[in-house]
Amino acid sequence: MAPSPARCLILACGNTLRGDDGVGPWLAAWAEEKYCHDPTVRVLAPQQWTPELAEDVAHAQSVLFIDCSAESAPGSMQIIDVHPSAPKQGLSTHHLDAPELLALARDLYNSLPRESLLLTVGACSTELGEEFGDAVIDALPGACMLLEETVLRFLSN
Repeated sequence: MAPSPARCLILACGNTLRGDDGVGPWLAAWAEEKYCHDPTVRVLAPQQWTPELAEDVAHAQSVLFIDCSAESAPGSMQIIDVHPSAPKQGLSTHHLDAPELLALARDLYNSLPRESLLLTVGACSTELGEEFGDAVIDALPGACMLLEETVLRFLSN
């Protein structure tokens, strides 16, 4: 059975047992609570983005991917456009990045969201543990605001 189409799909990933890597699921839980009564917003937060999510992506009008970034300064936030790209070393059955997931949606379902963005928060540490670093904790209010602004933008288009 095909997933119900969403005007806005929030697709976060991360491991809540690996420190700041859990920021994606944390932001997804925040969004789920905020938009729980809005049927046009759908929130998914698997530990990893896998090929099975391509169908959800293909049916969404807009997608906001959320993940931590080990390459960015701790606590820094950025939101960038995401475009489909081929897998880096052949298709993985365990983990895809946002551009690979868009490409898979296009290739399998001949469909792409009208707009796709990636929100990242720079990680302090992804070592074992369930607590965020201070820089990530300080960034959470701004990340929530950025997430909310993006959803409102998606819904107004």
